Amino acid sequence: MQRFHPLHSDIKRPQRFTYPFCYEPHPLCRLAAEQLQDYIGRETAVKEDADRGKMFGVLVAEQQDGQLGYLAAYSGLLAGRNDWPYFVPPVYDAQQPDGHYKTTERQISALTADQPLTARKMSQDLETWLFHQYRVLNARGEEKDLVELWQAYYNRPRLLRQYPLPPGGTGDCCAPKLLQYAYQQRLRPLAMAEFWWGKPTRTEIRHHLNYYPACRGKCKPLLTWMLEGLDVDPDPETLGRRRMEIPIVYEDADLLVVDKPSGMMTVPGRVDDYSVETVMQERYPGSIVAHRLDMGTSGLLIVAKHMEAYHALQQQFIKHDVRKKYLALLEPHQSSSAHPDGELNTQNHQLTSGRITLPLRPDPMNRPRQMVDMEHGKQAITDYKMLTDRLVELRPQTGRTHQLRLHCAHPDGLARPIVGDELYGTPAERLMLHAAELWFRHPTTGREMHFESEAPFLSRNEKIM
Repeated sequence: MQRFHPLHSDIKRPQRFTYPFCYEPHPLCRLAAEQLQDYIGRETAVKEDADRGKMFGVLVAEQQDGQLGYLAAYSGLLAGRNDWPYFVPPVYDAQQPDGHYKTTERQISALTADQPLTARKMSQDLETWLFHQYRVLNARGEEKDLVELWQAYYNRPRLLRQYPLPPGGTGDCCAPKLLQYAYQQRLRPLAMAEFWWGKPTRTEIRHHLNYYPACRGKCKPLLTWMLEGLDVDPDPETLGRRRMEIPIVYEDADLLVVDKPSGMMTVPGRVDDYSVETVMQERYPGSIVAHRLDMGTSGLLIVAKHMEAYHALQQQFIKHDVRKKYLALLEPHQSSSAHPDGELNTQNHQLTSGRITLPLRPDPMNRPRQMVDMEHGKQAITDYKMLTDRLVELRPQTGRTHQLRLHCAHPDGLARPIVGDELYGTPAERLMLHAAELWFRHPTTGREMHFESEAPFLSRNEKIM
């Protein structure tokens, strides 16, 4: 079976290739993905493994004669194989039974019980050897192995000490497989997209048929090199943020309470420094934001005008004396037909109120995503109350990154992502999460303070609530 699949469409071809770490799938990619999804659904062995949860990718490309088509790939192995004829091959095939990698693996296994130190050294050497076998191309036809490009990407001494070698599995994701094969076959890449098929895992939240960016931990160093020579869409984070009005709800000599709009950062980012904090510091030199809201979250935020007020407020946050209430609009209940195995988790989801206690930690391979980790995660507690079938009141008792978003989306939480959550659900016009009420003591007078803010998305969604 051929690996370049013809694509017949009058859809206009993109002017630039996809920026893989933040994108909206091009219509041609959506068309290619639909054809790939049809294939997965028809191939029993593929579907059985994919239903357990797997990332797939498509790359739309042109042959030298201008014929349009697409390539397909999957992350890692599929049903224990990496040689499915419909899909592009791996960058390097380490699964050959009589090859050096598998032969040495067997030798290491035989030594592990009696000579553990020797086995460990052999395992480390084998992993380094394997990374050198992955020789990847860029659009100019240049080639580097994983160790070369990894150490070139993390070229400062401190970073090299932290990341001396790639993590296991680097090079086996969809994107590097797709680009490598396209370059080898002299195809012109036009656009790329990746989607999840199957169940979400118990640690990270992925939803059936949703599109996702390439992982940053493993793929950012590779793809930075592999995309050299292509005309690529710009990184949206480098384009700057739209300037927004920041309504002031309350102000005195010590603090402000502002109503942060959705789409604005709380503090300066890695590239763009436009944020609530920078705007407030321009108006009130020496001011500092006392806590944070995600960029997509709107609502009440405290800004201290001086360090004494800031430190007093921080003590309240540390002691959990500050209380917050959020309102969120959830995605509709998933029908069983929308899930590949027809199963639904109904453990907590019919309760009108309760408490979610799923510990969280950062996902090092997919920052800024967080993940549930029952062993190493930090305690995260959220009390919830369903106000309607889709509107939920959330009261966090801890303040972990993305806590409310993951506690809503996770199968052992509410199993219903917040509308507009592009990380753990489905993108929309905005993240429908709003910090609606806030209780704290004034840092100077000790007076009890209480503020409210109406969620801007409620009136426009009355019909679906």
